[in-house]
Amino acid sequence: MICEKTKLALQTLFPKAAPTASDVTIDTDAREKDKKKKIEPRQNGLVERDYAIHGYHLDAQVAAGQIIEAVTILDEAEFFIEAITGVDWIKDNQLEVVYDFCRYDFDLCRVVIRTRLDRNAAEVPTITDIYAGANWHERETHEFFGIKFLGHPNLIPLLLPEDADFHPLLKDFKA
Repeated sequence: MICEKTKLALQTLFPKAAPTASDVTIDTDAREKDKKKKIEPRQNGLVERDYAIHGYHLDAQVAAGQIIEAVTILDEAEFFIEAITGVDWIKDNQLEVVYDFCRYDFDLCRVVIRTRLDRNAAEVPTITDIYAGANWHERETHEFFGIKFLGHPNLIPLLLPEDADFHPLLKDFKA
């Protein structure tokens, strides 16, 4: 029941027309050279998933400017933040921020919110004003991927030296 209500609330973020592609350009030549299974680029929109297979019920990809609105919807529905992490899509010249949310009360409902960012301008608004517990998650994601969380109150490293000028989880990082 809660997943259905949440799905309806999140659908308000997306136009009734077909999903729109992310505003980040994708290097299709690099994608064609990939020897692995070809993965189609994600589009902004909401997808229902099979919890038994994926580990979550709803998967929403939003524009960076919609993060606050999406997170506010989940906060008002009494979800809590489980994790925030990054993904380096180096062949697409993108970074992705992945937010995991959950409710464990009467109805288990797990929701993933994603946003894709240009690798050279990876900035997204902080959600620490909504979820104070996001503070360390955002700091860690910034530290390891270089994603800037605009408006974050204390975006300093947790594990690396403060003067570190590298992000070790980027795929092009050389130790």
